[in-house]
Amino acid sequence: MEKAIRTIFMGTPEFAVPPLKSLIDDPNFEIVAVFTNPDEPIGRKQILSAPPVKRAALENKLPLYQPLKIRDELETIKNLTPDLIIVVAYGHLIPQSILDIPKYGCINIHGSLLPKYRGAACLQAPLLNGDPESGITIMKMEAGLDTGPILRQAKIELTADEDIIGLRTKLSNLSSEILIPTLEDYLAGKIKEQKQDDSLASYVKMVKKEDGCLDFTKSALETERMIRAFKIWPGTWFNLEMPDGEKKKIQILEAGHDIIKGKFAEPGRLFKYDKQLALQCGQNALLILSLQIEGKNPISGTAFLNGYQGLIKSI
Repeated sequence: MEKAIRTIFMGTPEFAVPPLKSLIDDPNFEIVAVFTNPDEPIGRKQILSAPPVKRAALENKLPLYQPLKIRDELETIKNLTPDLIIVVAYGHLIPQSILDIPKYGCINIHGSLLPKYRGAACLQAPLLNGDPESGITIMKMEAGLDTGPILRQAKIELTADEDIIGLRTKLSNLSSEILIPTLEDYLAGKIKEQKQDDSLASYVKMVKKEDGCLDFTKSALETERMIRAFKIWPGTWFNLEMPDGEKKKIQILEAGHDIIKGKFAEPGRLFKYDKQLALQCGQNALLILSLQIEGKNPISGTAFLNGYQGLIKSI
């Protein structure tokens, strides 16, 4: 390229950091600003914490903006005169007035294979539904949510034990690998934009805290997928009455991937199965490898068996 492309980057979580770094490392792209969410209180102590993209921007001495509402930054963005805007998990809908500013448009990295999963929970949805694959979609943005034309996609296979932690890392790194080659081909006019088939689309809304509460009308297969999909947040849990009569939240940290076929107890009951801790679901059961009782440290399923025998049904 004769002249570096003036680029604005918009993103917030750790997922967005590798593609940001790929732009930082490429001399063909001049990052004139980074937009990210405001700092938020995190954890039990509610310590005000910077989003990962902010930390990366500060480390690289990039101009940083943290508006509550991106639509309020129209004049700021106009004055930055960007040629291109890259959006990765920013967490805001970008209004048409901003989409229209850069001459090369706004490009979004979406963490699944569009058009199947539009919306916020695109990383979790393939795990929850037991899909054999997931991937990255690089698309040109328009006013609709994840409806713009596709520039490029890259796929990965999902293993039976894939969880959200590993999947997030794989897809983030994959997006970093394909972003620069895709942008180069796009800017050179070598990519034919592919219109999405709206009839194949579904919308996956943002995961809420209450989504992690286990529903024991669901099967063991569905429950095991939830445990893997919600491992980062909000976790998966149920309430259990302790020996003193107090109900405590029990968070399942890891379950076995092999389903135990049959009904051994009422749904939601913990029981001993072949010297291991198991949980009866609406259909079939799961081995519980590790868990955490509210207010206590994580323990293994075996340690729970030894320490809380009064809560266990033997079969």
